Amino acid sequence: MHGSAERAGRVPTTPTTVLTGAVADAIRAVDGFAGGVYLRSSTPDVLRLAVLAGLPGRLFRPWWRLHKDRPFPAADAYRLGVQVFLADPTETMRRYPQLAAGLPFRFGSAYVPVVGGVTTYGVLTVLLPSTPDATETPPDRDRLAAVADELGATLRELQEDGAAVVWDAEPLCVRPPAVGTVTGRIGRFTWDPVDAGVTADDTLLALAGAAKDDIARSPEALAEAVAPDDAHLVLAALRRTATGWPPPGPLRVRSADGGARLLELWTPGDRPVAAAPVHRVSGLVIDPGPGPAADGAADLLPDGVFAFDRLGLITYVNPRAAELLGRPRAELLGRALWDAAPWLDRPEYEDHLRAALMSPEPVHFQVGRPPAPVHGQAAGAHEGEWLSLSAYPGPDIVTCRVVPLGQVADTAEAASGFDTTAGPPDPATDVSSMAPLYRPIVLAIALTEAVTARQVSEVVMRELLPAFGGKRLAIYLLQDRHLHLAWESGFPRGFLAPFEGVGLDARLPGVETLTTGRPLFFESMERLAATYPGIPLDASEGSRAFLPLIASGRPVGSCILGFDRPRGFSGEERTVLTALAGLIAQALERARRYDSEAALARGLQEALLPHSLSTHPQVETAGCYLPGTQGMDVGGDWYDVVEAGDGLAVVIGDVQGHGVQAAATMGQLRSAVRAFALGDHPPDEVMSGTNRLLIDLDPGQFASCCYIRLDPVTGAARAARAGHPQPLLRHPDGRTDVLDLPGGVVLGVAPQARYPVSELRLEPGAVLALYTDGLVERPGADIDEGIGALRERLSRTDVPPARPGGSSLAGVANLLTEEARHAVDRPDDIALLLTTRRSARP
Repeated sequence: MHGSAERAGRVPTTPTTVLTGAVADAIRAVDGFAGGVYLRSSTPDVLRLAVLAGLPGRLFRPWWRLHKDRPFPAADAYRLGVQVFLADPTETMRRYPQLAAGLPFRFGSAYVPVVGGVTTYGVLTVLLPSTPDATETPPDRDRLAAVADELGATLRELQEDGAAVVWDAEPLCVRPPAVGTVTGRIGRFTWDPVDAGVTADDTLLALAGAAKDDIARSPEALAEAVAPDDAHLVLAALRRTATGWPPPGPLRVRSADGGARLLELWTPGDRPVAAAPVHRVSGLVIDPGPGPAADGAADLLPDGVFAFDRLGLITYVNPRAAELLGRPRAELLGRALWDAAPWLDRPEYEDHLRAALMSPEPVHFQVGRPPAPVHGQAAGAHEGEWLSLSAYPGPDIVTCRVVPLGQVADTAEAASGFDTTAGPPDPATDVSSMAPLYRPIVLAIALTEAVTARQVSEVVMRELLPAFGGKRLAIYLLQDRHLHLAWESGFPRGFLAPFEGVGLDARLPGVETLTTGRPLFFESMERLAATYPGIPLDASEGSRAFLPLIASGRPVGSCILGFDRPRGFSGEERTVLTALAGLIAQALERARRYDSEAALARGLQEALLPHSLSTHPQVETAGCYLPGTQGMDVGGDWYDVVEAGDGLAVVIGDVQGHGVQAAATMGQLRSAVRAFALGDHPPDEVMSGTNRLLIDLDPGQFASCCYIRLDPVTGAARAARAGHPQPLLRHPDGRTDVLDLPGGVVLGVAPQARYPVSELRLEPGAVLALYTDGLVERPGADIDEGIGALRERLSRTDVPPARPGGSSLAGVANLLTEEARHAVDRPDDIALLLTTRRSARP
């Protein structure tokens, strides 16, 4: 986002000031702890996080970009123009399982579209403490909506001034407004935006440690003196107050030494002046005194203690923590946590740090520090040490306690069952925490690439079971009010057979989890048998989880996870598993739609491709079609042979894309080409007429095509080409050429496009090969190499002499497509049409 010329009389402003100020106001409006704003980007339909306040951007990189059609609340707010409020993790999990799976922590959130006039510029979002008993329409919503409305109006003004209101850079990460009670010394000031003068009393000058002339220079200087780290918040509040929009409450900022300050702003009422619609601003700063000393009582503790702020910067570290972290104290203070301790830069550790920043509960986990000598000590003194780390969240900072693994700790984590005396965890066997929470993100990404029910099941098998320590998996899908087994693994052979096709009235856990919409967890097989007397059991030991598969409120099926040993399921584990079930359900529902559309497309493709080709006594043709094996496996490739006057027209084409729309467009183009050919129009008129028809149809697609009109008696041919690969011509002696036919642009792009006509001759025994790019194009390879390889294969292929009533070309077509037929990974569909000419009868 870049700036624009200022309107006359307006208080100078900048886009970043507008955005950061709005985010700060939004956080204050709902008593949130973090927030941000998504803006449109120059990439169509993609939103980018422009400002992130209260959270380190590095830990939230997966959420920097968001497509407007993704099932996330910010995308819904932008696309639908609605406010979205999620009070707690349960509501988040129910409505947006992908968000809950990626951030399975205790927090609420709010999302409000930012609209100026008729344009939606982005979405304002705030994270706030979980409030399960929140009312349906809390008054905070009105305050948050007012902030979004003001931001939308300001962005509209910027755009009218010529600014491109888009964001393509990384997010600007800023501190949120400070929290806490502030009392103490009071300093006062006044700013006149007309003459840009700032006056301050002696108390404020003392608090800021600045000279009167320094502060008087500009509002920027005042903001920098009052709160260096939060100067952008102060400046934004000053400028909005000057336009008649003072903050609705006190603005909390930080002093240079980290202490909290309270800033109040108002307009005295003796402005605006006639020359400019701006107000004089009065304000006061309340300061309780200096912030926490660098050396505190924690310096004397035998345990390591350090703290980092909401942007991840280390604000305090005692000597023992510096020793355990492996760096001198001076090198740790003021640095980002993962820069000071690079070995914390691992997905599983980052997820725990996210939890500490987004949830109020303490977080306990174990970390492995790689070999590194402590400053001033011999190498090897602390090599390969395992540490237990406990993070205690606060409003502004997270305080951490770190001790060597194995040291007895008489603290809260010991009482809570966190074992600080255990040895380092064994990644191969340790499933005590069920799964590192970064695995849901991996699963979510993998599920987006699965397009069939089998692929979805394979992803669940590959990603979910190993992460959660499970050994058994069964997925049932709902059809006609009965559950049918779609996938199983790990169960004894034949055990699940009696449950195939059970109705929704059966009293079985796999049924009741779907009909009630509640997950069922059984810590032991005894508990399962006690709850469902007489139910067959596949093992005497173990535990089970039955998860409902529900997508957008629609029942899809059930998922059963089996574990070999009895185990408990914590609240966090249940939340994550339930959210993952929602992701699986959405993927299966998408796969079901894919299967339906694929079946329709296959039927349409088969109906539209020619079942027989026009013939002539002196010409033999052979065509074949192969669907792709990825995604929607049928597309718009086609071929045809049509009577054209006293000759034949051979044609091949390729419609962009795959699926029903591509197949339908292909059928329309094939019909148009046949109609022009039957009228024996010249090749250039066939191409031009078909091009105009496709533009008039406006299907949002384009097509390539090659049309050749052949005289069977003389072998003379005239060709026109629209962006299609060059044909191959195999001479009777085996020499094979890539024809160099001039051509025009693809069909459906330019209404006045011209298609030059080329002349060639097909000798008796020669073979003309028309093909689509699926036969010669491979990812990562040049298409010319593929065409060259096809030319070589055709040159080496033995072409039997054509005989009346015989088929010499069908075998050649099979040989040319043999490799593609046996390929497991065929990314595109393929069409091939071969033509040869017989010698005249004696």
